[in-house]
Amino acid sequence: MVTRKIHLIDSREALSLLGQQDQNLRALEQTYGVQIFGRGHIVSVRGAPGKVEKTLEAIESLRQNLGQPDASSSFQGPAEQAGEAAFTNSFGRSIHSKTANQRRYVELMTANDLVIAIGPAGTGKTYLAVASALAALKAGRVTKIVLTRPVVEAGEKLGFLPGDFYEKVNPYLRPLYDAFYAMLGPDRFRLYRDEETIEIVPLAYMRGRTLENAFVILDEAQNATAEQMKMFLTRMGLGSKAVVNGDITQIDLANRRQSGLVNLPIILKGTPGIEFIHFTEVDVVRHRLVKEILKAYDDWEKRGES
Repeated sequence: MVTRKIHLIDSREALSLLGQQDQNLRALEQTYGVQIFGRGHIVSVRGAPGKVEKTLEAIESLRQNLGQPDASSSFQGPAEQAGEAAFTNSFGRSIHSKTANQRRYVELMTANDLVIAIGPAGTGKTYLAVASALAALKAGRVTKIVLTRPVVEAGEKLGFLPGDFYEKVNPYLRPLYDAFYAMLGPDRFRLYRDEETIEIVPLAYMRGRTLENAFVILDEAQNATAEQMKMFLTRMGLGSKAVVNGDITQIDLANRRQSGLVNLPIILKGTPGIEFIHFTEVDVVRHRLVKEILKAYDDWEKRGES
């Protein structure tokens, strides 16, 4: 028997994590066969080493999911959530689409080899793509997941970044890591990354590669140039799927006309096996103010104000 402790940030996180009358901890105890004690900001888990590790992974996943737009504030077992899920992780938590467009997006990614999603922030483009990729990996339809995005600074220069390669590119790729942390937990994600089952790389490092039996996601595609977009799309090998997603209202390139995403619907229109989906502010699943902010900016741009 071993005992491991988790130190929470504050009372707010403790309340969200433990649930009313510690209902989340009781559910975890029943699921994993351990004893859990919450005292102040400290949670102790006691039991067999393997069961304790699985419980800690579940708790960490729950902590990460508390910050996600489609996360519940309670732990639920595998049979407690109804409806079709884009992905169900090893802790029994399911990732579900929230709008009709999101449901269609998941269906298109399952049925097609190349899907291009265009729409504003907060519509689940990256999150659901990651969920679909993990579902394909779990089902054995692919053998690896590759995520990439252009390394472009959003309106400010960060200057020299210290550290090795991963430390230098980490600030740019962090949103992709966050999605995996929420679904896999940090330990399982690091295992997949170390054995290269999951690979997260800057777009510039994709040149010259052929990716077979892989689920490939290009994130923030509005910041890829036309040349980079063509390079990415031609990396697909046998048995691979690709998802391209971006927001053409948030182009960070010095010359917005260089974006390879803007003209993609025109270039690839009618090409068999390629599907497009366009999201709007109706599909935003972040804080309710995000929809209002997007609408306000859209109205402002239509009025041509400066």
